[in-house]
Amino acid sequence: MSLDPNSPLAPLPDIGVAWPDLATSPMDPAATVAAVDANAESRYAWRIDGIDGINDALLRQRFAQLSTLDANDHQAANAAQLDRRAREDADLLNSLLRAEGYYDANVVTRVEAGAKPMVVLSATPGTLYKFKGVTIDGIAAAGDKAPGLTTAFGIKPEDPVNSDAIVAGQAKLTTQIGREGFPFAKVGDPAIVVDHATRTATLDLSVRPGGARKFGQVVALPGSRVFGADHVAEIARFSPGDLYDAAKLDDLRRALIQTSLVSAVDLKPVQGATPDTVDIAVKLDRAPPHTVAGELGYGTGEGARAELSWTHRNLFPPEGALTLRGVLGTQEQLGSVVFRRNNFKARDRVLTLQASAAHTNRDAYDAKTYSLGGTLERQTNIFFQKTWTWSVGAELLASDEQDVILSTGDPRRRTFFIGALPTSLNYDGSDDLLNPTKGFRLGGRISPEVSLQGSVFGYARTQFDGSVYQPFGDRVVLAARTRLGTIVGAPRDQVAPSRRFYAGGGASVRGYGYQSIGPRDPNNDPIGGRSLTEFSIEARVRVLGSFGIVPFLDAGNIYTSPLPKFTGLQYGTGIGVRYYSNFGPIRLDVGTPINPQPGDSRIAVYVSLGQAF
Repeated sequence: MSLDPNSPLAPLPDIGVAWPDLATSPMDPAATVAAVDANAESRYAWRIDGIDGINDALLRQRFAQLSTLDANDHQAANAAQLDRRAREDADLLNSLLRAEGYYDANVVTRVEAGAKPMVVLSATPGTLYKFKGVTIDGIAAAGDKAPGLTTAFGIKPEDPVNSDAIVAGQAKLTTQIGREGFPFAKVGDPAIVVDHATRTATLDLSVRPGGARKFGQVVALPGSRVFGADHVAEIARFSPGDLYDAAKLDDLRRALIQTSLVSAVDLKPVQGATPDTVDIAVKLDRAPPHTVAGELGYGTGEGARAELSWTHRNLFPPEGALTLRGVLGTQEQLGSVVFRRNNFKARDRVLTLQASAAHTNRDAYDAKTYSLGGTLERQTNIFFQKTWTWSVGAELLASDEQDVILSTGDPRRRTFFIGALPTSLNYDGSDDLLNPTKGFRLGGRISPEVSLQGSVFGYARTQFDGSVYQPFGDRVVLAARTRLGTIVGAPRDQVAPSRRFYAGGGASVRGYGYQSIGPRDPNNDPIGGRSLTEFSIEARVRVLGSFGIVPFLDAGNIYTSPLPKFTGLQYGTGIGVRYYSNFGPIRLDVGTPINPQPGDSRIAVYVSLGQAF
């Protein structure tokens, strides 16, 4: 058969589309839908009647998330579209009511005509079905743990047949049976039988506890290439012989990821060497081991500063990191090599060894310092904020420092050889590491030191810090802090200038330059002191979304006496802006001194991550 492209086309058949007549549609015929033009499009509104007696905000939230009417009510629609959307939402509401336990629910729809058509879903929930019987088959095998596990499931006779409660109860039972020592427990799916005649239901759940176990050994699965099972056992918060607890496996999984050396963790219980033990098999996938970090900054009184570092986080397994770090700034130059071993012999314990050479040029002194040091500490972090932290360390320093002779103002240069044993203990009762809103913190530090400069002498540097945080409503937090310090055992002039106390700057008394507060030499440069007093108070006010403002008042001074005083305080005030990011607040503070000393700048600016204290 051939077709002539020049021949006329045959006429198309007549196709007619009839819009539904809403007056006879499945919607309520008593409604005034006849007044709505079937072909006209207009914006509409909608509402639900008949469910005010159901006190469940989740039902309304789910309906709003899934509703076709709600998703499209900003667009114009004709009568046929309204009919289809109303049908879909009536089925949706009926399903949600059944999930709440209203198995006889009925939903009808209608449209009320007007300048803006109103689609109404009229619900008749009916009787709330309740459980007549709840059976947990096999729970008796859990022995004396059975009553607690039954309580954890939480569903009992006369409770509503609510699907959310059932799912939540199943999840709680699964979690609790793992925490009670049953690593191989199996919790089945609930079987529900509904009796419409009596408007009740029965629930049957099958549980196979599988026998209680104690922790055995941590064993490595083939392909685990980061570090061995022994180190995983050091990180774990359980020991062989402890009752099995699935929550401790979750904790271990988070801790392994937090090392930054692991991209994926596979932990699973396996039968141990004896029938009553369970070993933990672990497989770790390696994450990229290298980190390159850079930092640029500027501070009033501190000048510009650039820092660059390279780290191999697992050069000396397990978790033995080597860092090469360099600082180049207008007032500071530094090069250092740092060895850091995380989770050293125990969870969250860190061993640090460091060698550095630095040149520091401050108004108070100029120092060229070579140092060797080591620290063993228990650290806190944003993943596992600790209540108690501590550190013990040792330092050896050789420092060539220039200051001035106080009586004449003439420069002098001295070399100090210093040995120190710094120790600290801190308590953190706040609710957040970077952005505390309630609670308090206390910290103490003492560093006995021996110095050789002409002759050998000793002294001790001690510092106490405290801060408190009090919320007022949801948007305001009042924060206050104090810092007291003392050096006993040697006169100020004997103590190396770099080891004295100083005040002023973004982490001290804002409004003043870095280290600019306190007694000064004939050249009007700070000379530091043997004791320190600082106070700060600020109001952290949330204003718009992620932004906040922080008015503050700081005070402090440096003294030549060994004990801190509360006289002659220098005051600084100002206002800050906070941007509350996902990883912590970003701080910008602008301060001014209230009673400045000669030469103090009228404005000081500070930028950092985290609150001032």
